[in-house]
Amino acid sequence: MSDTSPVTPLPPDKLRRSADLAGLAFGSTAELTPLDGFTGQERALGAVRLGGAIAKPGFNLVAIGHPGQGMQQAVETMLRDAAAKRPAPPDWVYVNNFAAPHKPVAIRLPAGQAVKLRSALKELIDDLKATLPATFESEDYQKRRGAMDEAFQRKQADAFKELNGKAAAKGLVLLRTPLGFAFAPAKNGQVVSPDEFHTWAEADRKQVEDSIHELEKDLEHIVQQMPAWEKVRRDEVRKLNRDTANFAVGRLIDETKAKFAELPPVQEHLEAVRRDLVENVGMFVAKSEGEDGPAPNAAPGGLFERYEVNVFVTNDPAQAGVPIVQELHPTLGNLTGRIEYLPTQGALVTNFRLLKPGALHRANGGYLLIDMRGLLTEPFSWPALKRMLKRGEIVIEDVSHFLGFASTVTLDPDPIPLDLKIVLFGERMLYYLLAAYDPEFAEHFKILADFEDDFERSAENEAAYAKLIAAIAAQDKLRPLQRGAVGVVIEQAARLADDSGKLTLVTEQIRNLIVEADYWAAEAGRAQIEAQDVAHAWEQQVWRASRIRDRDQEMILDKIALIETSGAQTGQINGLSVMELGGSRFGRPTRITCRVRPGAGAVVDIEREVKLGGPIHSKGVLILSGFLAGRFALDAPMSLFASLVFEQSYGGVEGDSASSAELYCLLSALAEAPLRQDIAVTGSINQHGEIQAIGGVNEKIEGFFDICRKRGLTGTQGVAIPVANVRHLMLRPDVVEACKAGQFAIYPITTADEGIALLTGLHAGARGDDGAYPADSVNGRVEARLKAFAKIRQHFGEPEAKAGGAKPEANAP
Repeated sequence: MSDTSPVTPLPPDKLRRSADLAGLAFGSTAELTPLDGFTGQERALGAVRLGGAIAKPGFNLVAIGHPGQGMQQAVETMLRDAAAKRPAPPDWVYVNNFAAPHKPVAIRLPAGQAVKLRSALKELIDDLKATLPATFESEDYQKRRGAMDEAFQRKQADAFKELNGKAAAKGLVLLRTPLGFAFAPAKNGQVVSPDEFHTWAEADRKQVEDSIHELEKDLEHIVQQMPAWEKVRRDEVRKLNRDTANFAVGRLIDETKAKFAELPPVQEHLEAVRRDLVENVGMFVAKSEGEDGPAPNAAPGGLFERYEVNVFVTNDPAQAGVPIVQELHPTLGNLTGRIEYLPTQGALVTNFRLLKPGALHRANGGYLLIDMRGLLTEPFSWPALKRMLKRGEIVIEDVSHFLGFASTVTLDPDPIPLDLKIVLFGERMLYYLLAAYDPEFAEHFKILADFEDDFERSAENEAAYAKLIAAIAAQDKLRPLQRGAVGVVIEQAARLADDSGKLTLVTEQIRNLIVEADYWAAEAGRAQIEAQDVAHAWEQQVWRASRIRDRDQEMILDKIALIETSGAQTGQINGLSVMELGGSRFGRPTRITCRVRPGAGAVVDIEREVKLGGPIHSKGVLILSGFLAGRFALDAPMSLFASLVFEQSYGGVEGDSASSAELYCLLSALAEAPLRQDIAVTGSINQHGEIQAIGGVNEKIEGFFDICRKRGLTGTQGVAIPVANVRHLMLRPDVVEACKAGQFAIYPITTADEGIALLTGLHAGARGDDGAYPADSVNGRVEARLKAFAKIRQHFGEPEAKAGGAKPEANAP
């Protein structure tokens, strides 16, 4: 390993990359053509195009990315073009199943025919309500019905007349009593009273009783025949009613069938209507003796509702294209449809008219868009959706019966074939969790559209981004942005991407910035949005979310939280971390300290010991042990005990971005070399001593800069960052200006040797030909201290061993 050259601060032009709009001539966005399309999303849009074109089961689509990327707008735009080229999907209706009313029948119709069928059936029933009563009140029907009643009455009269003649010949009369019929003796045409009858001679009484007994057999025979005669009459009346109804209904049914001659399911249903009308014609005429009553299973809404049509889904054939439906609240009922109930006489009843469509029905034949998080947080919805996709049918599921909580009689309607494309939207983590834990997920969602969070910042893409900004301003009817304002927005887009070489594609954040800039332009009375309006809008966004940041900085400035920004201390350094709360991020310095003593080679992470350190942070500390052992424990064991801690840290610590600062602090404590307190450090380290990139570099730098500026910039203060993070720098203009004036500095660090040399002012040191580090170098001091620890441990360890060996001898018998 060779010694390192001194680290020089980054030039100002490396701290913030300015927008380059030289290739685009415009004064304001009003002169630009708004961007038509979605720049930088070629991968995702290609997946959407593929998913929309493959009409095979399972090729549904999952769009994942940041919630503010406008994924839904992009997908809808692409699907709308594909949907417009397809014919309108069919209509669906539910009609009554006269044979089994609890199983409504689903009928598929050409687009636009559902409403026509409903109107035709309504017209048919309205006509029958008028035609049937008039037919049954006609003179011809009344004559035929009267003749049947008259024949029945004549047959009864003839039978009793003949019986009366037999009774008269035997001196008896037939009487009708409340209990039925009875025979009584008569004299001179008058009924003989019981008292008088008992005065007759016994022979005369016996003769009368014998005659009565004989005639009662004839009476019994007549009475037994009467129900049969009545049944014949009723059958004849029923046949007459059916023939009459069939005559009246037939013409109207045939006229209705002619309107739907090419639709066999409708023809079949109309024949079922005809049969039910004939069987239940009593619904249409005034109920009289011998007529059928109301039809069984009458609907809650009225007797005639059984013949109506429930238009479930209808489409306009004049408007080409398939539906694109977004379901914002994907409950089970909203997704698969529901069965509604009406309270009737203390009970809940339902019928086919109370079936309501869900999003799957409305989108059938087209596209259904669902938010993944909303779908997964609704009970039963995700399993139900998978069942529908597996069956290829939409089945209306009643939640109450699904759980077994209700005993109400419900419906079992025909399922409707499922023919649609489902698009789920969500964050990447939800997709990865489903893919990992739900084996059925990949079976039903084979196409992934992964939307980029950012794209390359080239001159061409900056020009495209300017047009995107113009599109946002035009869409929201905002003031045009001047050229300078567009440049500031592009620079903030790079800042939001955490990379000076990238531009964020989370357009919602850019839209919010432009909307607020428009407000400040209006407050200033400007006709266009200027650069200062955008800058002010950004400052206000940060300021509104900075209460906790300001309180944290107050604690440092008031020396409640101990942070030094000048001088030098041994075993103490300023590390940098980022706090993120409610979408707001800010950097804060944290004091890290280290103490060392002879030991068994352990580097103790106090945060981990008290369970405040996360696994990644603990990993970073363990890497320090590997670095030390690999560099210094070549010919002697590590005889070190070191403790590292984040001072005044009362919450959890996670991440390895402070591992380089912890190493410098450890090396300082071992070498007894003071570290500069005016330079804060960030960066992770590997076992070879290379400084690795970290996140939030801009916020970390600005967090330390704000403390230094409020205490007074000295010209020596700065931040050491990994060289790999230089491309991510998009610092605030005031930080750049301070660096340009020589009041602050940003140091790019490649290796631990560069960092320790910068912080101590000493050479890190490289091994010479003799294999030793220079004695006055940091590495030389560390190695010497570790060897001293080893000797101390050896010195104190040998007497213990001897004492341990002598003890048994002293105790020997």
